[in-house]
Amino acid sequence: MQRLAADADVIIENYKVGTLARYGLDYDSLRVLNPRLVYCSITGFGQTGPYRERPGYDTIVQALGGLMSITGNADGEPGGGPRKSGLAVADQMTALYSVIAILAALRERQVSGQGQQIDMSLLDVQVAALTNIGMNYLATGEVPHRMGNRLATVYPSDTYTCEDGEIMLIVGNDEQFRRFCAAMGLDGVSQDARFARNPNRLQNAQALEPLVRSAFARRKVADCQVLLDEAGVPAATINNIEQVFANPQVVARDLVRVVPGPDGGTARLIANPIRMSRTPLRDACRAPKLGEHSDEVQHGWPAVNPGV
Repeated sequence: MQRLAADADVIIENYKVGTLARYGLDYDSLRVLNPRLVYCSITGFGQTGPYRERPGYDTIVQALGGLMSITGNADGEPGGGPRKSGLAVADQMTALYSVIAILAALRERQVSGQGQQIDMSLLDVQVAALTNIGMNYLATGEVPHRMGNRLATVYPSDTYTCEDGEIMLIVGNDEQFRRFCAAMGLDGVSQDARFARNPNRLQNAQALEPLVRSAFARRKVADCQVLLDEAGVPAATINNIEQVFANPQVVARDLVRVVPGPDGGTARLIANPIRMSRTPLRDACRAPKLGEHSDEVQHGWPAVNPGV
């Protein structure tokens, strides 16, 4: 490993704090061999602070970092209580932030000629990702609460039940509300002073909600989607994963790639979402078998480009 690190541009590791130092593979040891090394350490809580030695997992960080407190139905409602996200969002956001940090460090190295250690923490990223929710708290001191699928800033915005399924709706402004009412047969509702403007709709949501729910309840999901698309009102069916991959937009964007499998068959993969006009990404390839590239790695890296 030390021999490989001597010629590496980047090392990414996610061991607990102090683990790699026991093997001479920590940043302080490796930068002696390679001062240009960019060394990215990813942990649950970072290299400093009272929690630095704690093991960290995505859901633990969702809890500690506030995400679970604002995810799920409100207390007192059916199914109320904190909920984790369906995806490992803290893990994935930290991976993306780490890529940004690595690219920034490589760019800085072009100027300084020196590498550096990057200290990435799942908790840091989760707290940063609170964005407007966190900033609203810092500005007002008011602790936000769970609202299920509703948004705190606009109404109507929620999941609504149709004859044969559910649909997600966000009416983002007053003009969209007027078009929504016309499309869904809510005659006169947009002219009602209680609902004409978004602040009024938020204040009078309890009175507006049964009207909106009734309009959806008497229609099928597909019919609602057509009506709202034609009206330019943001709405979407709530797809299961099978429906996602059959969705015409997902198919048109070629988000599933079929690649040769390890035993002569084929495998379906989720495509990289990055689209570049001049330098498109290479075609997806299958995951390697265990140890498949060990011999290549043992023979070292190709020649390093000193300008990178």
